[in-house]
Amino acid sequence: MSHSGVNRTILHVDDDPQFTRIVAHVLQRKGYEVVSLNDPQQVLGELIRHGYRIVLLDIDMPGIDGIDMLRRIKEYDGGVQVIMLTGLVTLSNAMAAFRRGAEACFFKPLEDYTPLVNAIEATFHKIDHWWQALHELTRQRRQVETVTVES
Repeated sequence: MSHSGVNRTILHVDDDPQFTRIVAHVLQRKGYEVVSLNDPQQVLGELIRHGYRIVLLDIDMPGIDGIDMLRRIKEYDGGVQVIMLTGLVTLSNAMAAFRRGAEACFFKPLEDYTPLVNAIEATFHKIDHWWQALHELTRQRRQVETVTVES
């Protein structure tokens, strides 16, 4: 795993406490920290307080549609990467999730967690890449400013 300043904790939002427990157990064994949230109403507050970079999000939850929640998350911070997990296996759900900017979509129940773990790792790698690019850009800009001031 990388040493960048990126928060490597995953926020998992699903109204089924048994499912969030299983996912947390699997991901913790892979070295991730997982915060489970069974009340989708709390998602934006959690994001604002803790700055998660990856959210696992259920589509079918009481009171809040996961696709709408995905839209709200992306409006709050387009850099938050969202991976959808759903028991509602429909093409329209998957297409709506991708159109709104989801990284990936997995269907429950998961027989094998390897593809999910691989998607999370690839997403963290992508985030790390962007952070490194931003740091490099900032470093180059400082060098240019220093040279300009000195001349």
